[in-house]
Amino acid sequence: MPHDDFAVEPVPGLPERPPEGEVILWQGRPHWWALAKSSVSVLWVAGYFAVLTIWRFVSVVDLMPLDLAIAASLPFVILGAVTCALLVVFAVIQARSTMYTLTNRRVAMRIGAALTMTLNLPYTKIDSADLDLRKDGTGTIALTLQGPVRFSYLLCWPHVRPWHFHTQPALRCIPDAANVARILADAAEARVSIPRVERDLKPIAAE
Repeated sequence: MPHDDFAVEPVPGLPERPPEGEVILWQGRPHWWALAKSSVSVLWVAGYFAVLTIWRFVSVVDLMPLDLAIAASLPFVILGAVTCALLVVFAVIQARSTMYTLTNRRVAMRIGAALTMTLNLPYTKIDSADLDLRKDGTGTIALTLQGPVRFSYLLCWPHVRPWHFHTQPALRCIPDAANVARILADAAEARVSIPRVERDLKPIAAE
């Protein structure tokens, strides 16, 4: 029988049930192929080994028969295929172990394959969100947080904005990213516009 590693979650992607009044608006995970291309650059790696294979073939084809030149180039093809396969497997595992959740109050990110953790990001602590939209409709939504909150880039990778080492949590390579960005923007605007009443516990001086 299939086993769900996250069966202990009361709600998929969340460590506990949302409190009263909190509603889940969207849930999703990265597209594995988009994540492979974006986070581990599998196409660039494939291109690199293709160049090595061609270079090896050209450098030996004048020194030996054609069949031997092809055989001499074959190890680069095998090494490249194995490397790319491992990168794709990594992307698939990361995609399957990830769950992004948007509610009317926060962004929740359950991330990590070996070391699973959940980031809870209230809209009131998010300063801005930037969408990087791809031609195929997938995209990444990077979140800039307010205040001194810091997350480890290495622990959160690849669920961070790439090449920004002031860590910005990101919903990486999600399908239909433009629609998800609209849901996030509407929910954040509605949440932030709610007046917050705070009690002032300082004693009032008598006149």
